[in-house]
Amino acid sequence: MNAKRTLPLSGVTVLDFGHTVMGPSCAMILADFGADVLKIEPAPHGDPTRHLKGFGTGYFGYFNRNKRSIAVNLKTVEGQEIARDIVRRADVLVENFAPGTMDRLGLGAEAAMALNPRLIYASLKGFLDGPYKNRLALDEVVQMMSGLAYMTGPSGRPLRAGTSVVDITGGMFAVIAILLALRDRDRTGEGRVIESALFETAVFLMGQHLCYAAQSTGSIPPMPERVSAWAIYEIFTLKDGRQIFIGITTDSHWQRFCAVTGRQDLLDNPAFATNNARVEARAALLPIITEILGKLTLDEALKLAENARIPFAPIARAEDLFTDPHLLATGGLMPTMLPNGIKTALPKLPINFAGAELSVRLDPPQTGADTRDVLSALGFSDAKIEKLAADGVVVVADREAASGPSSG
Repeated sequence: MNAKRTLPLSGVTVLDFGHTVMGPSCAMILADFGADVLKIEPAPHGDPTRHLKGFGTGYFGYFNRNKRSIAVNLKTVEGQEIARDIVRRADVLVENFAPGTMDRLGLGAEAAMALNPRLIYASLKGFLDGPYKNRLALDEVVQMMSGLAYMTGPSGRPLRAGTSVVDITGGMFAVIAILLALRDRDRTGEGRVIESALFETAVFLMGQHLCYAAQSTGSIPPMPERVSAWAIYEIFTLKDGRQIFIGITTDSHWQRFCAVTGRQDLLDNPAFATNNARVEARAALLPIITEILGKLTLDEALKLAENARIPFAPIARAEDLFTDPHLLATGGLMPTMLPNGIKTALPKLPINFAGAELSVRLDPPQTGADTRDVLSALGFSDAKIEKLAADGVVVVADREAASGPSSG
């Protein structure tokens, strides 16, 4: 391999006004690909996401690597002028505030584009323009109203997915639109406003079920009801009380499973000869497979499935990924220092980009870790920066303490 290439978004400046998940995940992807992402945080306490508990504990530390932080009070005249100066020099602005918030700060799409006609203004919303556009949305809200939660839980028990799947996917769609807009700007010299929305993202994820519904005369059952295209596509409980998922989705899978388990009788049974036949005979077949696997420990079941070369998975918890042998071997988790000083390892982008190392260059920053550098680049003197900090317009963190070298 030749020397590492420059990351593809090097030289692109992104302003991240995002909070929680959707906006920050979008900006993180851009940062991982080399963009200089300035996280614009409210002074004096920084992004409120920093202080969340429960499941929110992981938001800031995961979605804000490879970013620099400037903390500024946008409710002050001086803070607004700093923001305008930054906007004039930026390539991309990402925001996912509630409707009207950026307008109240004087940084709505129209105002920002007037300052910088080459700007790509990415507004990540709850809903695209329409009857719902002023509603407040959350990942879980749109999972419920799109049918995603209905499809995830058993009948009568709608259940949200176990991660912020719509927030993150909506952020990814915004990245796609941003990259296309940058490509278009190369051709036209003009910026543009692009939008991504939670509800429409969730509806897009439901497209395969809509297509199913269009071809069905009845209601579409939720996924736990297992109206499956395959007879064996199940979680099985093993001898040691642990569980494994097994998918036998082709006739070749079935033939290899029967060979490895020594069940020639199953292979010779015409009722199980083809996938569609096995689906028809599922009520008779499942107890047999349950009995076979129920005599095995997890290690034995994993070895059997691997030898049979069928799809399988142990039922993992989140913390199990820290010691997953594949992730350890491939570097799929990258060393990261969280703002509270905890050292951990977090997922890299699930992309191999030949010649580029998508690593942690900057750990998630302390509030205002880069305020001084950003303001100095704008032409502010040290004395002026100190005055702004004393007046509460900005937060200037001690850079050595706030942002040491990347742990990656």
